[in-house]
Amino acid sequence: MTQLDLLADLIARARAAGADAADALLVSGTSLSAQCRLGKREHVERAEGRDLGLRVFLGQRAAIVSATSVDPTGFDALVERALAMAKVVPEDRFAGLAETAAPPDAIDLDLVDPTEPDTEALITRALAAEEAALAVAGITNSEGAEAGFSRSEVTLVTSAGFAGHRVRTSHSVSCTALAGSGTDMQRDYDYHATVHLSDLDDPAQIGHSAAERALARMNPTRPKTAAIPVVYDPRVAGSLVGHLLGAINGASVARGASFLKEKLGQRIFAPGIFVQDDPRRRRGLRSREFDGEGTPTIARALIEDGVLTTWLLDSAAARQLGMRSTGHASRGTGGPPSPSATNVSLSGGTATPAELMADIKLGFYVTELIGMGVNGVTGDYSRGASGFMIRDGALAEPVAEVTIAGALPQMFATLVPANDLVLRRGTDAPTIRVDGMTMAGA
Repeated sequence: MTQLDLLADLIARARAAGADAADALLVSGTSLSAQCRLGKREHVERAEGRDLGLRVFLGQRAAIVSATSVDPTGFDALVERALAMAKVVPEDRFAGLAETAAPPDAIDLDLVDPTEPDTEALITRALAAEEAALAVAGITNSEGAEAGFSRSEVTLVTSAGFAGHRVRTSHSVSCTALAGSGTDMQRDYDYHATVHLSDLDDPAQIGHSAAERALARMNPTRPKTAAIPVVYDPRVAGSLVGHLLGAINGASVARGASFLKEKLGQRIFAPGIFVQDDPRRRRGLRSREFDGEGTPTIARALIEDGVLTTWLLDSAAARQLGMRSTGHASRGTGGPPSPSATNVSLSGGTATPAELMADIKLGFYVTELIGMGVNGVTGDYSRGASGFMIRDGALAEPVAEVTIAGALPQMFATLVPANDLVLRRGTDAPTIRVDGMTMAGA
């Protein structure tokens, strides 16, 4: 019996037992990772798992139960527990299945690499990354390197007539290098993950990059507090996009807990700026044909020419706001769906990073952010940071233990992106400049 048949059987039993509607989600996966440190194998781990989630509806009451066994002999007991829970929970007038009955589109997103590495191949990659890092003059130690592979499957069946199945693979390499010694020691890392092994960066390149980043951070200063332009390295610029995604999450908007709750259809970025969400990008790290409720996904501009065009909506948030789901539902087996974006990128810049900084007499270039000091209700922004001073348009001495602060509405309205966008992390942005921020230091 296929996974689709198993879940269809579970849904049929739930309906026969009295459920008005139901859906079932099966998530299974395999992962393998190898860690090395100072040229030796340190840890090898293989994990396999299957998790089943059943959600039932009795009128406007809903309950979810989960199990690690996918044995049909236990389905009746699972249904019984779910219905018993649904009878005692409060009604939720926005609860219900997505209005989806069509099967997922027959498109090939190329999300499966048939090549599964063995343990030795992963160890070889991890050793190559760390060896490259340790070979760089000035690197004194290592926190190790890791290589990994995973394969995950998601199967979803609903009583509304939807049945879908998808598979994804992932390859990854990471390395962390240390420079200096004692209290003068600095660390940094590099990392890459892809769907296909052929797209993965050379492990030696990852290790060398980690080493160069660590060395560049040696002997940091703590400058005086100042109001200056702040430039975000692409590695951290995506965090600004992440704050946008949190603010346009339909669940937050419906609760009134977003500083953008009144801004739909209004300009919140400068003209020419676009933020795209593309769930159907080939080989995308977060690509999917259907969301966690079976709603088909489509590529869309979240920000178009600076204007906020949409919320991120699952069916519950859409009902609260009097709208339709945008296909952004994500869920696990133990909880209800919630809105979440997929492959997101910010674009629109025309200047190179060097041109973006050329007129900055004194500024701060951020390469690492610490803490989560962002208020999603007011948009107040405050993060610990490290990076480099900008002096006369060029990167200067390293900086650590400072705080950068501002207000996200003003930051969004005035930020200027460079033209160096690379689709690499799932949420991607180019180098970004934001004027008028406060750097709190000594």
